[in-house]
Amino acid sequence: MDASNYRRVPLGVVAPRDADDVAAALEVCRARGVPVVARGGGTSIAGQATGTGVVLDFTRHMAGLLELDPGSRTAVVQPGLVLDRLQEAAAPHGLRFGPDPSTHSRCTLGGMIGNNSCGSHSVAWGTTADSVRELSVLTARGQRLRLGPGWAGAPDGLRELAEGELARMRTGFPDLPRRISGYAMDALLPEKGADVARSFCGSEGTLGILTEAVVGLVEAPRARALAVLAYADESAAAEAAAGLLPLRPLTVEGMAADLVPAGAGLPAGGAWLFVETGGRTAAEARARAQEIVRAADVVSALVVTDPADQRTLWRIREDASGTATRMPDGTEAWPGWEDCAVPPARLGAYLRDFRALLAAHGLRGTPYGHFGDGCIHVRVDFDLLTEAGVGRFRRFSEELADLVVAHGGSLSGEHGDGQARAELLPRMYGEETVRLFERAKALWDPDDLLNPGMLVRPAPLDANLRFSVLPGRPVDVAFGYPADGGDFAAAVRRCVGVAKCRTTTAAGPAVMCPSFRVTGEEEHSTRGRARLLHEMLAGELITDGWRSPEVRDALDLCLSCKGCRSDCPVGVDMATYKAEFLHHHYAGRRRPAAHHTLGRLPEWLRWTARTRTAPLLNALARVRPLAALGKRLAGITPERQIPRLATQTFTAWWHDRAPAGAAAGMPGADLREPDAGGLPEARAGGLPASGVGESPAPGVGELSAPGVGELPSPGAEGLPAPGAGDVPELGAEGGGNLVVLWPDTFTEYLAPSVGRAAVRVLEAAGLRVALPPTLLLRRGAIADGRTRAATALLAARRARVCCGLTYLSTGQLDRARDVLRRTLDLMEPVLEAGVPVVVLEPSCAAALRTDLPELLPGDPRAARLSAAVRTFAETLERHAPHWTPPAVGRPVAGQTHCHQHAVLGDTPDRRLRAAAGLTGELSGGCCGLAGDFGFEKGHFEVSRACAEEQLLPSVRQSPPGTLIMADGFSCRTQLEQLAGVRGRHLAEVLADALDSPAGGAG
Repeated sequence: MDASNYRRVPLGVVAPRDADDVAAALEVCRARGVPVVARGGGTSIAGQATGTGVVLDFTRHMAGLLELDPGSRTAVVQPGLVLDRLQEAAAPHGLRFGPDPSTHSRCTLGGMIGNNSCGSHSVAWGTTADSVRELSVLTARGQRLRLGPGWAGAPDGLRELAEGELARMRTGFPDLPRRISGYAMDALLPEKGADVARSFCGSEGTLGILTEAVVGLVEAPRARALAVLAYADESAAAEAAAGLLPLRPLTVEGMAADLVPAGAGLPAGGAWLFVETGGRTAAEARARAQEIVRAADVVSALVVTDPADQRTLWRIREDASGTATRMPDGTEAWPGWEDCAVPPARLGAYLRDFRALLAAHGLRGTPYGHFGDGCIHVRVDFDLLTEAGVGRFRRFSEELADLVVAHGGSLSGEHGDGQARAELLPRMYGEETVRLFERAKALWDPDDLLNPGMLVRPAPLDANLRFSVLPGRPVDVAFGYPADGGDFAAAVRRCVGVAKCRTTTAAGPAVMCPSFRVTGEEEHSTRGRARLLHEMLAGELITDGWRSPEVRDALDLCLSCKGCRSDCPVGVDMATYKAEFLHHHYAGRRRPAAHHTLGRLPEWLRWTARTRTAPLLNALARVRPLAALGKRLAGITPERQIPRLATQTFTAWWHDRAPAGAAAGMPGADLREPDAGGLPEARAGGLPASGVGESPAPGVGELSAPGVGELPSPGAEGLPAPGAGDVPELGAEGGGNLVVLWPDTFTEYLAPSVGRAAVRVLEAAGLRVALPPTLLLRRGAIADGRTRAATALLAARRARVCCGLTYLSTGQLDRARDVLRRTLDLMEPVLEAGVPVVVLEPSCAAALRTDLPELLPGDPRAARLSAAVRTFAETLERHAPHWTPPAVGRPVAGQTHCHQHAVLGDTPDRRLRAAAGLTGELSGGCCGLAGDFGFEKGHFEVSRACAEEQLLPSVRQSPPGTLIMADGFSCRTQLEQLAGVRGRHLAEVLADALDSPAGGAG
């Protein structure tokens, strides 16, 4: 599959190392009559990057920049080179490659030449064909050609064919800036220089195999400004676009409100034009943008000059190819009519007719795209799952082709015809011109070996649809998949192949997809894993379903970083899909040892605390032979050190600390008396857990009355029942400064200093801190409300809250559900009172916010707890808004936790750091440890390579005196074990500053 609606199963994939490898592969395939398809990033939207024979993948080895000559402004590239790598190399010379599709971070030069790609700057710098100088090509019969102007490299017979059809070539091709459909035979006209290389562009791999290209570069503006022009609707924006072209803008991009997320910062309107201008100075670029605004008849406008703000706005436009795959109500939408183009002056009229045609067929779509070139992208909510829906898809396609032609347009304005539109080319060009295309194809490829079924003698547009092989009924799954109607197949269909997960470098805060960036293997990209799950559900190639070792192996290197949940434009959530798969894969089967040790970590650590054996285990872990044996038995990679256990848990410290008097000057100090409700399990007799992390109730004599330090359990006499209205300290009225601090497994047993610091800061900010309840009343123990409290307590059992993270990440979903239901039972008084829940560990906060309601969708308490979760910074910002943090005044380095980036957001953290005088940015990406991932046997090298991408370099390059910050326990552990550096939680940094006489400046 590529990024289209189509699926064709190849016989195999070849990753050639050089042109000789390509020639050898062609020779073998020719001898056996096997088709060959050249493929770059696989982001084609019309199906031309799929094939039934051998696929040549140029991204593995033939992906180099061979030469860059600033003097001649040219570059020599291999077909697998990603566009962004060429742009990075050209930028120091003030140059760039003109065309820039929204997939610039993963599309390849070979694919761009094959499709004649364009991008947002085509109004200034044209299409890829305008930037091509020479092409080195292998024909299917092994002939090596060097294509260029003046008939250079033309195969035998091509010149004679063209010179016999001059009249047709002069009159049969619409004069459009974005005419991509068909073969560019008119480039062979003598008045156009008989340019064989230009004519080859856009041939979609059907004429020859590109092995090298000489491309032209353009001078990049030193400064840019972005004019965002607002209009009442998309038709008004479309009609205005052509009138701006005489002002020579760099872009004229358009999109309407249905593709713009709330709070995007655009000027008020229903549709917008993004008009970029350039200049030698920032003032010159701004002046040109202001000239655009004056010339445009707008509702409102905004001129943006800050580069970071411009990138933020451009990201909205670039992500539209993914965003458009979902209608506002969540309905799926598909490509197929992604990029028709009409003369720019006719765009407004065409859009009105297009909307009318959609309505006539009962379809919806969200147009956007290159308004200045008359090229519109749109994804339509076709029903491609039923016979009736596919029939409507065909009828609409035929009528839309006629509509485009009636407006003087091209069926494709950027992405090529492929299988989606080639069948309809006679409607645009007529039968005679299409026969001319067939004759040209026969000269280049007489055996019809190269990408057959594309452009000439095409496959039907409604054949080979990738959805036809999926099961018709929803698959029985554990998660709720609320955004996909509970249908796992629909969740997998979310991946439309735009391949943002295939970026080879992480830009800024982005995370997705760390394992692909390490291995470069398609199966380790989010897209590759989604495609394997698609095949698992289809059952044709992968026939053993959830038991599939191929799917298991592809998912094995998924770090469950959740980066795809936020960075993927369509919100593919591979961490959830992995947990789902592991749940089914190991059902009734023996699990890996790490699932029992790392997956059940909360239970083992709880047992250690009860038996008070942490010092002994720490000592044993320092004995190398014993540690090696323990790691081997536990399924832990030998390169890892076993983290040191805290000898005093956070909860034990909470109950041991002396009540602070008035001299301490801390608000609420007189309320913080210890209570038995939060006694560590070791104090309850050291009894072993029953069930999952529970122990029998202690004797009454061991319990004292609940204090404010811990929320009581509901129902017993003397203990408030949920909803009874008798817990003023939990409500907003008069007691709204109370927060519940979540003692997650990592804070509780491994890093209690973080919990202690958080309590210190939260109390300094005027908040009262409590811990969650730990008494779980047995159902039915209290029937009439008059039972004595002692009886109620005897019927209760001790338990701890847990987010279930380790069970989730190892696919132990039944156990995770048990843990989370117990947690919800414990948290009922907190939920009834509406008290915010502060979670210090980002991965645990993310699990509670997203995994909890998706695993227990039928329990309304799950959604309420999810909504109550706050990060440390969110808590201070929302519940102590008038508090001023201490001035630390230090530069920082480190990493934003991947779950924080993907699920929670870090804007409050940024503001809190800035208020404390902490300067500098934390790196993006993933630390690579990722909970249990980096500890599992066989993962160490990938784990370390992930850390070497951003985290470790940022720490090494930081100047002396820099604070190394990482809120995640995994991130801090990775720093300690790979860099010998202690990372610190934001709470620890602020707590230290509170105690510093100089406000933490030193």
